[in-house]
Amino acid sequence: MIVFDKVSKKYPLGNFALNEVSFEIDDKDFVFLVGPSGAGKTSIIKLIMREFLPTSGSIVIDEEDISSTGFHKVNALRRKIGVVFQDFKILSDKNVFENVAVTCKIQGLSSGETKEKVRATLALVGLKNKEKVFPIQLSAGELQRVAIARAIVGDKKYLVADEPTGNLDPKTAWEIMKIFKKLEGEKTIIIATHNSDIVNSLKKRVVVLKEGKLIKDSRKGGYDL
Repeated sequence: MIVFDKVSKKYPLGNFALNEVSFEIDDKDFVFLVGPSGAGKTSIIKLIMREFLPTSGSIVIDEEDISSTGFHKVNALRRKIGVVFQDFKILSDKNVFENVAVTCKIQGLSSGETKEKVRATLALVGLKNKEKVFPIQLSAGELQRVAIARAIVGDKKYLVADEPTGNLDPKTAWEIMKIFKKLEGEKTIIIATHNSDIVNSLKKRVVVLKEGKLIKDSRKGGYDL
């Protein structure tokens, strides 16, 4: 479970990225974060990853206060959170298998376990026959599939995606969302997006942010600003 309790993030010039935001995300929930640019969606993701700390308030993940200055399990926290970025962040000098296997190496898995998990994950995202292909040979949609595979391999508990369809055409965006749908019920999924068609069609929980404040939180909601 993820709990934000009156979380604020204030920058040195005095502007707020987040202003007293509170919400809870249960295990295996599927949540869209929506709002205009600068609303605070990416800040929430960075706080979950503990890339920075809140100015005030607390963030509790799996009953541990990760916002405390005394929290020293950052590596363990990040090992259970898979992140998918809009710009993929794929390693250009490694093939598809090697890109996904990076996560397994960080987790300390054996070569046998790595091979088994990577191949099963590539099959799940529709890249079963692309193991030895390099990024330059892949389409944008395929690159995002690699990014998702890297984020979920090794039994991650949380899957967080920041505009995962932002650089994709509508058809490919829907293909990518079908992968997230496959994972529903297996992981806690949090997706920050501007794609109103996808949000309105899937009818999942929608958390709406505006100017750093949470203005709406609806089950089976839509892209309502």
